[in-house]
Parts: sequence; structure tokens; C-alpha cells
Amino acid sequence: MTDYKEILRLASLGISKSKIAESMEVTRQTVITALQRAVIQGVTWETAQSLSDRELALKLKTPAAGEITGHKTPDYEYVHKELVKPGVTQQLLWEEYCVKCRMGGDVPYSLTQFKARYREFASVRMATMRIARKPGEIMEVDWAGQTAEIIDSDTGELIPAYLFVAALPYSGYAFCEAFTDMKAPSWIAGHVDAYAFFCGVTKMLVPDNLKTGVLKHTSAELILNRTYQEMAEHYGTAIIPTRVRAPKDKATVEGVVGIVSICILAAVRNEKFFSLRELNAAIRERLSAFNVKPFQKKDGSRFTLFSEERQFLLPLPSEGYEISEWRTATVQYNYHVSLELMNYSVPFAYIKKRVDIRLTRSVVEVFFEGSRICSHQRLYGRTGQYSTVDAHMPPDHQAYVKWNGERFKSWAKSVGEHTEAVICAMLTTYRVEQQAYRGCMALLKLADEYPKSRLEAACERALFYTPRPGYKQILSILKSGQDSASAEKSKPQEKRSEFSFVRGSDYYGGGKK
Repeated sequence: MTDYKEILRLASLGISKSKIAESMEVTRQTVITALQRAVIQGVTWETAQSLSDRELALKLKTPAAGEITGHKTPDYEYVHKELVKPGVTQQLLWEEYCVKCRMGGDVPYSLTQFKARYREFASVRMATMRIARKPGEIMEVDWAGQTAEIIDSDTGELIPAYLFVAALPYSGYAFCEAFTDMKAPSWIAGHVDAYAFFCGVTKMLVPDNLKTGVLKHTSAELILNRTYQEMAEHYGTAIIPTRVRAPKDKATVEGVVGIVSICILAAVRNEKFFSLRELNAAIRERLSAFNVKPFQKKDGSRFTLFSEERQFLLPLPSEGYEISEWRTATVQYNYHVSLELMNYSVPFAYIKKRVDIRLTRSVVEVFFEGSRICSHQRLYGRTGQYSTVDAHMPPDHQAYVKWNGERFKSWAKSVGEHTEAVICAMLTTYRVEQQAYRGCMALLKLADEYPKSRLEAACERALFYTPRPGYKQILSILKSGQDSASAEKSKPQEKRSEFSFVRGSDYYGGGKK
């Protein structure tokens, strides 16, 4: 018989469980179990001295299943249901069970007995409910080894179609979609469509170690494809690739791939499809039948279990993930980066810096050392377009762009009517008004070098020569002083002397005959 008093005595001295087991020539598990039951029974080394060896053994010995009497039997139906909830463990449920027993004055089972009796209960229930995985915890993904075919309607060529497969281990609920290749865009699109099909997101995503998803996977390092990692962050899930050459880490999807090859691909082998849309429509029809097909060895189907699992899935984001492409570029002196012959502004502080650029179908985002510094709507159409944000410009450039046609006209009006006429003419010279701003700004600067009266006179002089004068003409007039001559002519004439000779109307033939 095990000397339980000696175990308690040595434990009270602070000796480790391994040392106690070694000194008493018993297993370490025996020592652990005895000390656990001592805590449950409220037995200490001091109180044990008043008990006989038999009485102490009855309290601390681990009896075989079915031998224990006087203990509160746990509600294993409740335990079974609670274990499927995220974060719930047998240890936690046992602790809650012990608290209830103490409050009710009952004797609880030890953790070991609690687990052993649950295993007996679960072995019976496993026939109708499998709990190897928690609901909503994992989605496993893979490419099927077998391919389908679509026919090129122009050439009659047979094009292989690769089947993307996703499965939820808890329910076995599956998703399939065909693609013309197994490249990264198809890989990402398969995940996005799978999440939409499941109407939710699992906490973990388990793929194989294919290069479109995992760049490097060793015991010390895991490097994921950047786009793949972004997709996971967008959906709030974690990518946990299988171990290298360990397909059993995603046994569910491996099994589904085998079944799908029989139930779906083999079933459509004699049908002809001329587009992916037709093929996927046929796949989706047979997939629905596969998911509702009753289990052979237990009640229900994949669909009925998924109905329970669905409530445990994380909600979908408001928008689906949009696949992106990464480029690098150097910010030019005009604080823009050029991308596919389009130009996007970057804060001027990053001039000559090397930046990362993320492109999606609709957005261009610029990153520097991992931080996003700006974003633009992606430009399409004619090449050479500019997308410029005023805040990205240096202060003096910002002051320049604040001017517009109406402001130039308002300034010119304050100088004079002829200056206003010149500005209006300059603004209408070009097909795009903004092209005239440089000349208008130059004309504005002349008011800092010359009096406004001279500028007005120069504009009047220029309009005399041409209805559309330019900056250079007005500058030439000011430098040559021709504006002063124009001013002299505009002065009122002095009164003539009464003795001055003036030809009459008769001289010019204007008189009466």
C-alpha cells in the first residue's frame, strides 16, 4: 500500500514531486494525484496524522472508474456542450464543478477522474457528435489534384481547370471553385469567395506550404506571401500553415478533396463546358448536394452541423478583400511617383526616397518603411495624368496653386479695366484654363516691380496692338517706357490760343457749297 502520510510529509517540506516519487519508489503521477485529492478533500500533513492509513488511503487513492461512491457526478451533457465553445477547457469546467460541489457540500471528483469519466461519456456520444475541432476555429484550404476541363469556343482547345477546395473541420462543410491557373490571384480569390460562401471567417486558416501563400517555413522562421498576409489581416484571421510534408495537419480538406474528386469532378467528366462560369455553376449544384448528403455513421449532414457552427464564425468585413500588387519607386523632385505612365503625389519631405507602392483595382497606396504616407484613387485613361494633393506640396507651391481664374480676374480688376481685359484674354487663350496660370502669375509679379498705373497703361498699349497680348509683350512695353507715351496721349489737351490758326470745315470739304 502506498504510504500517503509520507507523501504528505515530504510535500510539506517543499520537496518536489519527482523527488518524492523517487524516494518512495512510486510513479510521479501517483504523487500528483494524491496531492490533488488532498487539496480537494481538505487534507493536510497535520490533519492526516489523526487518520489511519486505511482512512487516508480511501480519501487520497485514485479508484478505478465505477468504484467511487459518495461523489457528485458531473453533468457531462453540459460539459460536452460547453467544450465546443471557444476557450473552454476541461480544466476550467472541472474547477467550476469543484466550486459547485463545495457550495452544495458535495465531494467532487479529482481532475483525473473528471477527465476519465468524460472520455467514457464522450466515447458514446462520438457516434453522433464529433468534437475533435471547435466550431468556427479552423478553415483548411488546398488545391485538388484532379482537374476539370473547359473548351475554348474559338479553337476547340481543352483548357485545364484547377479546383480550389476549402473545408471546415468541425462540420466538414465544404466549398469548391474552379480556376484556370493556381497563381496568387486565383489563390486569393478562392479564399475571398470561400468566406463569402460560409458567410463568416474562422479564427485560423490552415493552408499547405505552396509558394503562392508561404515563402519560407522552417522550425525557426515563417515568412508568408505579403499579399496573403494582407488578406488574413483584412479578414482578422491567422494563417497557420501545416508542417512541411505533414498533410494530416489538414486532414479534413484532404479527405474532402478525395470525396470531391469522386462526387463532383468525376460526375461532370462527360459534360462539356465552354467557360468557367458554366463549370462553376455545375460544381456549385453538385456541391450543394454533397453538403446536404446524410452522414453514414451518424445523424445529420454537413449542412446541419454547419448550421450550428455558423454562429461561431467571425463576421465578414464590410467589404471583401481586393487583391493587390506591390511595386517600388523613387519619389522624384516634383514630389510625384510615376506608375504605369500615371503620376501620384507624395509629401515633398520624401523626395528621392525609395517607397513601396500597393496597387489595387481602385486605389494606389504609398508606404515608407512600413508606414502608409498617402493614397490616391487609381488613374485610368490617357497617359501622363497627375493626381496631386495640395498638402503634399512645399509651402511656396501651395501658395501658387491657391490661385484660380476668378482670383486672377479679381486682382486684375483692382488694377484697372485694361489689366482685367488682358487677364481675361490670357485665360481664354488655352484650351485648359490652368495652362494660363503661369503667365497670369508672371503678370501679377510685375505689379511688385512697377506701379499699378504703369501696368494698367502697358496693358492698354498692348491691347492697342493685339486683342490677346501676352506677358512678354507687356514686359517689353514697360521696359521700353512705351506705357509712359500712352499715358501722355491719354491726358486732356491744353486750351489753344485764340490767335492759333485752325483750318475750318470748308478746307476739308465739310462746308456747304
